[in-house]
Amino acid sequence: MPKTTGPIIKDIADLSGVSPATVDRVLNKRPGVRERTAKRVLQAASELGYLPETDMQDVFRPKPMRVVFLLPSGTNPYLQLLGDRIKTAAEATTGYNIRARCFFIDSFNPQLLSEALRQHGEKADGIAFMAIDHPLVRETVSELQAAGKHMITVVSDISGVPHAAYVGLDNRAVGRTAGYLLGRFKGQSRGRVAMIAASRTYRAHEEREMGFLSLMEEEFPELRVVAAREGHDDRSENYLHTKSLLEEYPDLVGIYNVGGASDGVARALRESGRARDIIFIGHGLTPDTRRFLLEDIMDVVITQSPGVIAHNVLRIFENLRAGGQVDKDLAKLTMEVVVKENLP
Repeated sequence: MPKTTGPIIKDIADLSGVSPATVDRVLNKRPGVRERTAKRVLQAASELGYLPETDMQDVFRPKPMRVVFLLPSGTNPYLQLLGDRIKTAAEATTGYNIRARCFFIDSFNPQLLSEALRQHGEKADGIAFMAIDHPLVRETVSELQAAGKHMITVVSDISGVPHAAYVGLDNRAVGRTAGYLLGRFKGQSRGRVAMIAASRTYRAHEEREMGFLSLMEEEFPELRVVAAREGHDDRSENYLHTKSLLEEYPDLVGIYNVGGASDGVARALRESGRARDIIFIGHGLTPDTRRFLLEDIMDVVITQSPGVIAHNVLRIFENLRAGGQVDKDLAKLTMEVVVKENLP
């Protein structure tokens, strides 16, 4: 901002229709002037040649959109990685005029998620969150969307309420893919197959389970599926469930971990000495699941790029702010099937 003198201030005041004192406050960036008035003063200063073009661009650039991401807390490495990618994307020096923050909240408590949505909805322009499909959450989302907030679900969607977009996979197709791969890997073997889910409060996990069960029944009736255990994306719970399954079912030939925290499953398989005999399919390519693939403990990881999720959500928010429509290509993600031989 150039140094201003009395005559300059008077010229700007005359053109903008305000007092010289108001012009002085605006040019010296002191508080107490309404935003609309301040812009009128700066526009007058620019027209009179007292304000550089670069300063004008900064003045009239829209304020950053305030966005909050809400992800489940816990020991799921993939969600921690997603949180890191969101932070990196939002802090990039170019691209997005968005101020984004990421918070981790109790994974399986709809009351806490509903409260967090309401709390952040007071100031945020948009919220992206991994949804729990529960009446409390659905009601809160409906109210916030109606109030003009842009609500986007990621990884797991919510049913029956309007919201701006869902950014994630077709999770029923994901479950069917896991079932198809497990069955084909086992060939003509007979035995039992176990599922470990995080929680059916997540629509994504429920849909994966449904897809897996339907495919197994259609294509591989010789493989009997054990009732799913809920591990809540916790490595300790997943470890204990897997250890129990291995002891209870000596004919176990496959495990599908519907949620995250595959390290608990891998630990139990490694300790049992049966890792090479049991097909293990899970989700989320992270440093630990990469290692399990290389060690032949895991056979397949089905994943969706956390970096793509972060960037696509931010691009959708920017489009919505500009009054545009949701780009379906940004919302629908591509399933990635990773084995040891095609590790990226």
